[in-house]
Amino acid sequence: MKEIYKRKGAYPIVISKENDGTYFVSIPDFNTFTQGMDIADSMEMARDAIGLIGIDLEDEGKSIPEPNSVKYSKEKGDIVTLVDVDFYEYRKKVDNKAVKKNCTIPYWLNVEAEKAGVNFSHVLQDALISVLGIHKGNVN
Repeated sequence: MKEIYKRKGAYPIVISKENDGTYFVSIPDFNTFTQGMDIADSMEMARDAIGLIGIDLEDEGKSIPEPNSVKYSKEKGDIVTLVDVDFYEYRKKVDNKAVKKNCTIPYWLNVEAEKAGVNFSHVLQDALISVLGIHKGNVN
């Protein structure tokens, strides 16, 4: 399996309660911010932000920051906690749209496959999974 699909990490976040009752979330390793309605929502929003930024970085050929790669500070009353992210699982969750591909096969093979009721998309997916060395249990 490719190394890019094995990326997991537990990233620190700093959660601050705002005057309006919502929560402001700082994600130091990614130099980004988000917010949530409560602590659990704040953690989920942070996980989502980290996942999105992480797969964008991968797609751009850039490295994902290591957890705790940036120093951060907290104010009195802030909550510092860790949010775990599995970038491979996150990518499957949000980036699973179908993409149409055009391929060419011999006419006689097409005739035989259609007679047998072969699902061409399924066969191509299985072949790509095999060629790429991705375990079938790791895909939808």
